[in-house]
Amino acid sequence: MGRYDRRGSRDRDRDRRRSRSRSRDRRRRSRSRSRSRDRFRDRDFGRGGGGGRGGGGRGSQPGGNLRKPRWDTSRLEPFKKDFYVPHPDTSSRPQHEVEEYRKSKEITLKGRNVPSPILSFEESSFPDYVLREVRRAGFKDPTPIQAQGWPIALSGRDMVGIAMTGSGKTLSYTLPAIVHINNQPRLQRGDGPIALILAPTRELAQQIQQVADDFGRSSQIRNTCIFGGAPKAPQARDLERGVEIVIATPGRLIDFLESGRTNLKRCTYLVLDEADRMLDMGFEPQIRKIIDQIRPDRQTLMWSATWPKEVRNLAEEFLRDYTQLNVGSLQLSANHNILQIVDVCQEYEKESKLSTLLKEIMAEKENKSIVFIETKRRVDEITRKMKRDGWPASCIHGDKTQQERDWVLQDFRSGKSPILVATDVAARGLEALARIVTMPIFGIVAVRSASLSGAGQGLTVGPWPSPSVRVSGVPGGATLASAAPG
Repeated sequence: MGRYDRRGSRDRDRDRRRSRSRSRDRRRRSRSRSRSRDRFRDRDFGRGGGGGRGGGGRGSQPGGNLRKPRWDTSRLEPFKKDFYVPHPDTSSRPQHEVEEYRKSKEITLKGRNVPSPILSFEESSFPDYVLREVRRAGFKDPTPIQAQGWPIALSGRDMVGIAMTGSGKTLSYTLPAIVHINNQPRLQRGDGPIALILAPTRELAQQIQQVADDFGRSSQIRNTCIFGGAPKAPQARDLERGVEIVIATPGRLIDFLESGRTNLKRCTYLVLDEADRMLDMGFEPQIRKIIDQIRPDRQTLMWSATWPKEVRNLAEEFLRDYTQLNVGSLQLSANHNILQIVDVCQEYEKESKLSTLLKEIMAEKENKSIVFIETKRRVDEITRKMKRDGWPASCIHGDKTQQERDWVLQDFRSGKSPILVATDVAARGLEALARIVTMPIFGIVAVRSASLSGAGQGLTVGPWPSPSVRVSGVPGGATLASAAPG
């Protein structure tokens, strides 16, 4: 009996091993069928096969499942992009006056047949529906980047605009985009946007959307703003309903293109805003994938605060016969419209000096202050201390949800909470800034420039108490730096 028991035990062990093997085989076949279905589904939606630059499977690289279209320009539907009719005053202006204006505004140009600048909104050749919105906004005269940039953009030319933050560049490309869109066939169901504006951060994207809202309202131009860190569903609904303008950060746009939620087949007007910042943040692979999805005869406008080699290479590759417009120096330098004050002090002195500085700044009720701090933990600590001391402060950093960020920024802009404590996440895209304070935590000497990002010339800033940079305290100590628009 013992022998039969041992044989029965061996048989049962063998049966269990076979059963486990069959289960593994079934799971393996199931996964294989699932992958096949996924590949088939990807082909249905035009997402399979890697990228136009040899991308691999999903997740191997940004946009790896986007197939580059094979554009045949002879079969593309023609579109109009030249809408510029020079005003008689512009055409009759002597060339020496044109050169004097450019020299006085530090405008330099590279390119052929560059149109003369306009010196008033009436010379712009914008339709009445655009000029009405400009007058309603209270702008008096175009900024230099607008005066020279609008004739180039309205002519349908590719261009690179190099100018410091606060130069009015958002209107420089938004108003021509509105004119461009209104001269294209209406969107049909399933069409993607006509104009695409890429921006590096959600804050800048939201600021651009506000300008598009304000100036596109009269002609009923729809837009949406898509960025990471927010729910996808509302953004996807906007895309599926159809919008003429999409303002997007590169990563989230890639997600929607890969999922088939939108496409760029109708896109004929492309803007790369803060191109230098996008490259610094590592978005070049995404930008390349996105541009591959857009017809090659599009109009492209690239905007940058600096002109490094990486931005030049991108312009040379993706822009055709472009005009380079520069306002100010091509070299990286501080914005001369901003007064920077540096106070070198010991570490233990910083918080008391911050309190003194805030009392000085916030003595005027209309002032707003942003305090930049290096770490998220210290942002929360400083904000709590400020609130205990009675200051109307709020904070923003990378651990905050999108809903919290929107709420904080709305309170800051409205003046309900005029002191904002932040990390770098909010450094760009904040408008109407009055005073900026930087508190490096580890004794690093740093001065951060204030951003005046009001479009046109509608933003006015009060005087700063000191007419020049102040440096005081103990050399080698911690630094309390403030920057004020001058």
